[in-house]
Amino acid sequence: MTLLQVETLLTAAGSRLYGGEAVSQLQHALQAATLAQADGAADSLIVASLLHDLGHVLFEQGDDDLAQGEDDLHQYRILPFLRGLFDDVVLAPIGLHVEAKRYLCWQNTAYRSSLSAASQASLALQGGPMSDIEAADFIARPHAQAALALRRYDDAAKDPTASTPALIHFMPLLHALAGQA
Repeated sequence: MTLLQVETLLTAAGSRLYGGEAVSQLQHALQAATLAQADGAADSLIVASLLHDLGHVLFEQGDDDLAQGEDDLHQYRILPFLRGLFDDVVLAPIGLHVEAKRYLCWQNTAYRSSLSAASQASLALQGGPMSDIEAADFIARPHAQAALALRRYDDAAKDPTASTPALIHFMPLLHALAGQA
Protein backbone atom coordinates (compact mmCIF):
# COMPACT_ATOMS: atom_id res chain seq x y z
CA MET A 1 0.00 0.00 0.00
CA THR A 2 1.17 3.53 -0.75
CA LEU A 3 0.44 6.77 1.05
CA LEU A 4 -1.66 7.83 -1.92
CA GLN A 5 -3.77 4.69 -1.47
CA VAL A 6 -4.11 5.42 2.26
CA GLU A 7 -5.22 8.97 1.49
CA THR A 8 -7.68 7.71 -1.14
CA LEU A 9 -9.17 5.18 1.29
CA LEU A 10 -9.59 7.80 4.00
CA THR A 11 -11.13 10.27 1.57
CA ALA A 12 -13.56 7.61 0.32
CA ALA A 13 -14.42 6.89 3.94
CA GLY A 14 -15.85 10.39 4.29
CA SER A 15 -19.27 9.23 3.18
CA ARG A 16 -19.41 5.90 5.00
CA LEU A 17 -20.81 5.70 8.50
CA TYR A 18 -18.53 4.37 11.18
CA GLY A 19 -20.09 1.10 12.40
CA GLY A 20 -23.28 2.22 14.11
CA GLU A 21 -21.98 5.64 15.17
CA ALA A 22 -23.26 9.08 14.07
CA VAL A 23 -19.98 9.98 12.33
CA SER A 24 -18.33 8.86 9.11
CA GLN A 25 -15.18 6.76 9.04
CA LEU A 26 -13.23 9.88 7.98
CA GLN A 27 -14.72 12.04 10.74
CA HIS A 28 -13.83 9.35 13.27
CA ALA A 29 -10.24 9.11 11.99
CA LEU A 30 -9.77 12.89 11.94
CA GLN A 31 -11.27 13.30 15.41
CA ALA A 32 -9.01 10.60 16.87
CA ALA A 33 -5.91 12.17 15.30
CA THR A 34 -6.96 15.65 16.39
CA LEU A 35 -7.48 14.47 19.97
CA ALA A 36 -4.04 12.82 19.97
CA GLN A 37 -2.42 15.96 18.58
CA ALA A 38 -4.20 18.20 21.11
CA ASP A 39 -2.99 15.85 23.85
CA GLY A 40 0.62 16.37 22.77
CA ALA A 41 1.01 12.76 21.67
CA ALA A 42 4.03 11.63 19.67
CA ASP A 43 3.69 11.90 15.89
CA SER A 44 3.62 8.10 15.67
CA LEU A 45 0.56 7.97 17.97
CA ILE A 46 -1.18 10.73 16.00
CA VAL A 47 -0.67 8.70 12.82
CA ALA A 48 -1.81 5.50 14.55
CA SER A 49 -4.91 7.35 15.75
CA LEU A 50 -5.66 8.49 12.20
CA LEU A 51 -5.21 5.00 10.74
CA HIS A 52 -6.47 2.74 13.55
CA ASP A 53 -9.75 1.84 11.84
CA LEU A 54 -8.53 1.86 8.24
CA GLY A 55 -9.17 -1.89 8.17
CA HIS A 56 -12.90 -1.18 8.42
CA VAL A 57 -12.61 0.93 5.28
CA LEU A 58 -10.35 -1.39 3.31
CA PHE A 59 -12.48 -4.42 4.03
CA GLU A 60 -15.74 -2.48 3.66
CA GLN A 61 -17.35 -3.03 7.03
CA GLY A 62 -21.09 -2.70 6.59
CA ASP A 63 -23.20 -0.43 8.76
CA ASP A 64 -25.05 -3.48 10.07
CA ASP A 65 -22.13 -5.89 10.53
CA LEU A 66 -22.18 -5.48 14.32
CA ALA A 67 -25.91 -6.12 14.45
CA GLN A 68 -25.31 -9.23 12.37
CA GLY A 69 -22.70 -10.44 14.89
CA GLU A 70 -19.72 -9.97 12.55
CA ASP A 71 -16.30 -8.91 13.83
CA ASP A 72 -14.17 -7.91 10.84
CA LEU A 73 -10.89 -8.17 12.82
CA HIS A 74 -9.92 -4.83 11.28
CA GLN A 75 -7.14 -4.22 13.81
CA TYR A 76 -5.18 -7.22 12.50
CA ARG A 77 -6.20 -7.34 8.86
CA ILE A 78 -4.89 -3.84 8.07
CA LEU A 79 -1.39 -4.43 9.45
CA PRO A 80 0.11 -6.30 6.45
CA PHE A 81 -1.03 -3.46 4.18
CA LEU A 82 0.63 -0.80 6.32
CA ARG A 83 3.77 -2.76 7.25
CA GLY A 84 5.70 -1.53 4.21
CA LEU A 85 5.07 2.07 5.25
CA PHE A 86 5.33 2.19 9.02
CA ASP A 87 7.18 0.42 11.81
CA ASP A 88 5.85 -0.98 15.06
CA VAL A 89 5.70 2.35 16.85
CA VAL A 90 2.72 3.14 14.56
CA LEU A 91 1.47 -0.39 13.86
CA ALA A 92 1.50 -1.94 17.33
CA PRO A 93 -1.01 0.50 18.88
CA ILE A 94 -3.30 -0.09 15.88
CA GLY A 95 -3.05 -3.85 16.33
CA LEU A 96 -3.64 -3.55 20.09
CA HIS A 97 -6.43 -0.96 20.26
CA VAL A 98 -9.21 -3.56 20.51
CA GLU A 99 -7.32 -5.42 23.23
CA ALA A 100 -6.89 -2.05 24.97
CA LYS A 101 -10.69 -1.72 25.12
CA ARG A 102 -10.95 -5.20 26.60
CA TYR A 103 -8.22 -4.31 29.13
CA LEU A 104 -9.89 -1.06 30.16
CA CYS A 105 -13.18 -2.94 30.67
CA TRP A 106 -11.33 -5.42 32.91
CA GLN A 107 -9.62 -2.62 34.82
CA ASN A 108 -12.62 -0.35 35.36
CA THR A 109 -16.27 -1.34 35.16
CA ALA A 110 -17.26 2.33 34.83
CA TYR A 111 -15.27 2.47 31.60
CA ARG A 112 -17.42 -0.25 30.08
CA SER A 113 -20.63 1.61 30.86
CA SER A 114 -19.17 4.76 29.28
CA LEU A 115 -18.76 3.03 25.90
CA SER A 116 -21.14 3.84 23.07
CA ALA A 117 -23.77 1.22 22.27
CA ALA A 118 -21.82 0.22 19.16
CA SER A 119 -18.59 -0.18 21.15
CA GLN A 120 -20.38 -2.29 23.73
CA ALA A 121 -21.79 -4.49 20.96
CA SER A 122 -18.37 -4.92 19.37
CA LEU A 123 -16.84 -5.65 22.80
CA ALA A 124 -19.07 -8.71 23.09
CA LEU A 125 -17.88 -9.93 19.68
CA GLN A 126 -14.25 -9.24 20.57
CA GLY A 127 -14.21 -11.40 23.69
CA GLY A 128 -15.54 -9.09 26.40
CA PRO A 129 -13.42 -7.81 29.28
CA MET A 130 -10.07 -9.52 29.69
CA SER A 131 -9.36 -12.15 32.29
CA ASP A 132 -6.72 -11.42 34.93
CA ILE A 133 -4.16 -13.45 32.95
CA GLU A 134 -4.99 -11.70 29.67
CA ALA A 135 -4.74 -8.30 31.35
CA ALA A 136 -1.32 -9.07 32.84
CA ASP A 137 -0.11 -10.26 29.43
CA PHE A 138 -1.49 -7.20 27.64
CA ILE A 139 -0.07 -4.55 29.96
CA ALA A 140 3.40 -6.13 29.78
CA ARG A 141 3.52 -5.85 25.98
CA PRO A 142 5.55 -3.18 24.23
CA HIS A 143 3.31 -0.35 23.06
CA ALA A 144 0.49 -1.25 25.49
CA GLN A 145 0.49 2.28 26.94
CA ALA A 146 0.27 3.80 23.45
CA ALA A 147 -2.60 1.43 22.65
CA LEU A 148 -4.43 2.56 25.80
CA ALA A 149 -4.01 6.20 24.80
CA LEU A 150 -5.20 5.41 21.27
CA ARG A 151 -8.21 3.62 22.72
CA ARG A 152 -9.20 6.70 24.68
CA TYR A 153 -8.91 8.89 21.57
CA ASP A 154 -10.94 6.29 19.66
CA ASP A 155 -13.70 6.33 22.30
CA ALA A 156 -13.93 10.13 22.26
CA ALA A 157 -13.85 10.43 18.45
CA LYS A 158 -17.56 9.95 17.83
CA ASP A 159 -18.94 13.48 18.04
CA PRO A 160 -20.96 14.47 14.95
CA THR A 161 -20.49 18.17 15.79
CA ALA A 162 -16.71 18.11 16.34
CA SER A 163 -14.53 20.34 14.22
CA THR A 164 -11.22 18.97 12.95
CA PRO A 165 -8.53 19.92 10.50
CA ALA A 166 -8.87 18.41 7.04
CA LEU A 167 -6.97 15.24 6.15
CA ILE A 168 -4.31 17.31 4.35
CA HIS A 169 -3.25 18.64 7.78
CA PHE A 170 -2.07 15.18 8.83
CA MET A 171 -0.48 14.06 5.57
CA PRO A 172 2.94 15.58 6.35
CA LEU A 173 3.11 13.39 9.48
CA LEU A 174 2.33 10.28 7.43
CA HIS A 175 4.99 11.25 4.90
CA ALA A 176 7.53 11.92 7.65
CA LEU A 177 6.96 8.52 9.27
CA ALA A 178 6.49 6.48 6.10
CA GLY A 179 9.42 4.47 4.90
CA GLN A 180 10.89 4.06 8.36
CA ALA A 181 9.65 0.48 8.53
